[in-house]
Amino acid sequence: MQLLPTRLADPPSCSGHDRTATAVLARGLALLLLAVLSGCGGAERSGDRPPARPVSDGSAGGRAAIVWAVGDADGSRASRALAKRITSGRIDRFIYLGDVYETGTREEFERNYDAVFGSLAKKTSPTPGNHEWPLHTEGYEPYWRQAKGRPQPDHYSFELNGWKFLSVNSEGPHQEGSEQERWLRREAGGAGDCRIAFWHRPRHSAGLRHGDQADTQPFWAAVRGHAAIVLNAHEHDLQRFKSIEGVTQFVVGAGGHGQLYPLAPVDERLAFGNDDAVGALRLELRPGLARFAFIASDGRTLDSGSVPCQSA
Repeated sequence: MQLLPTRLADPPSCSGHDRTATAVLARGLALLLLAVLSGCGGAERSGDRPPARPVSDGSAGGRAAIVWAVGDADGSRASRALAKRITSGRIDRFIYLGDVYETGTREEFERNYDAVFGSLAKKTSPTPGNHEWPLHTEGYEPYWRQAKGRPQPDHYSFELNGWKFLSVNSEGPHQEGSEQERWLRREAGGAGDCRIAFWHRPRHSAGLRHGDQADTQPFWAAVRGHAAIVLNAHEHDLQRFKSIEGVTQFVVGAGGHGQLYPLAPVDERLAFGNDDAVGALRLELRPGLARFAFIASDGRTLDSGSVPCQSA
């Protein structure tokens, strides 16, 4: 939100002493207003230390919040073209759905991630993928600590324009009863389903390379009925599922790394699938409604629609 400069004129009848007091008071009020507004912006909230009050959603003037999501990119020409498409317009939040190739070393983060999406670092909410997690203390954690000036939690939440985002780590312990699973159930609890959960490996997938990731069922069970949307990657293609247990799941792994992965010729769960275009998911969020579009790196809209939600 931009603050316009305001000139406060002194009443003509005020003495010099009164004018000084008025100026001090006005400056104090302006600083107070600035401090309040600077807290807006959908700051991430670690799963370890919840704040005393909800995080501000960062919305301004009733406009939609623009969120892009993709995973499985690298330093290739295809990934750079996609990044150029994503950064060509306004963006409020970038969700990177995991995998920095090949093994997520610090050098690979610099070469295959920062050189492509580094300009969005301050607006990025990441989740780790299976490729970089084994070396997370060498690449993932120090990269995001330096990029953001603070440690990047494995699981966290934030709010944006009437939607609550929940990020969990599919590469860490996530069985039923695990710390992450219990945290997700707490965070996703309550009335309404205006929530978007995301992690790397998808519970449901029509991809022929990896398919359904049954081990992530505890995450799915925690958010079904409580989240309208789930975002994943891992499969190098684009998938949108019909509503499954009240959740619309998107797989957004066509970030440009290597060859795209083929989809099953027939999967009754799919509402849309594409395995021949590098692309990302664009979300336009307003309270109670998410408009979505799969956008190819060349600008084509491959699929679009909307997902409503019920607020608490």
